[in-house]
Amino acid sequence: MEDVLKTIASAITVFLAFASLAEARETLTVYTYESFISEWGPGGKVKENFEKQCGCDLKWLGIADGVALLNRLKLEGEATEADVVLGLDTNLTAEAKATGFFAPHGMDASKLTLPIAWTDDTFLPYDFAHFAVIYDSQMMANPPQSLDELVHGDPAQKIILEDPRSSTPGLGFLLWIKSVYGANSAEAWAALKPRILTTTPGWTEAYGLFTKGEAPMVLSYTTSPAYHIVAEGVDRYKAAAFSEGHYLQVEVAGLIASSRHEALAKQFLAFMTTPGFQDTIPTMNWMFPVAATAEPLPAAFGSLVKPSKTFLYPSEEVATNRRVWIAEWLNATSR
Repeated sequence: MEDVLKTIASAITVFLAFASLAEARETLTVYTYESFISEWGPGGKVKENFEKQCGCDLKWLGIADGVALLNRLKLEGEATEADVVLGLDTNLTAEAKATGFFAPHGMDASKLTLPIAWTDDTFLPYDFAHFAVIYDSQMMANPPQSLDELVHGDPAQKIILEDPRSSTPGLGFLLWIKSVYGANSAEAWAALKPRILTTTPGWTEAYGLFTKGEAPMVLSYTTSPAYHIVAEGVDRYKAAAFSEGHYLQVEVAGLIASSRHEALAKQFLAFMTTPGFQDTIPTMNWMFPVAATAEPLPAAFGSLVKPSKTFLYPSEEVATNRRVWIAEWLNATSR
């Protein structure tokens, strides 16, 4: 009987030790957009790689798209569960900073490879690409060669867009229109309206409708054809090169100032610039990495559209005008 009691006591001791270790593991909560943590997105691999080195648990919380991330954070305020927000872009960083919810990242970004110089001490980039109209070459023999051809083209040839109120691609396209048309943007939106099949809350819904054949065009990225070539062996989906140029997106992550896991959050931000994270970007998020990867980019990336000109508004200008420009879009497309 004494031996049995000793065995039970030993088992209880081991159980309590494991329970104590489990409780000691920190949990890092990262808000991101839904496609990042989809079954084909990089979220699963990033979680696996980071947990191997941090001895922690990485918890993702998916929100529809990038603009929706910022809207969610504004609603939650300092009571947010997030330690890190991953999936904003440069069009939103000034507005995000103004909330006071973010703390400096404290990282050296001088060696990151980007089309623009990076001086932001609050947000750290993790990937980039230019927006593009992707078309199905089996449904559309003569795609538009310019934004103006898209705006004033055949209404029978539809495009699927994303909502600038909830989606960073949707906001990027709105800013692309504004970059090219300026004070005449409302007229451009009115001219484009007959070509718009639908406007979805986020990129995932839009691209899903496109690949189902609902429309011959969708707003996405110059890098999107690489996915179809590498993952599917299909080259029917192509990016239209626009003569005016293309609008750039740089995606970023930021540390929440109220985080109870600041050291772990900074460890994650540093990890973002290593191959453990960057290796997932080209063939899971289908964007360009900002730092070194363990292997060269797939050959398909060498065949992608290279914009003749890059558009990018200063984040402060977007913060000042975003609501006015969205109201202009809404008024022009709801008539």
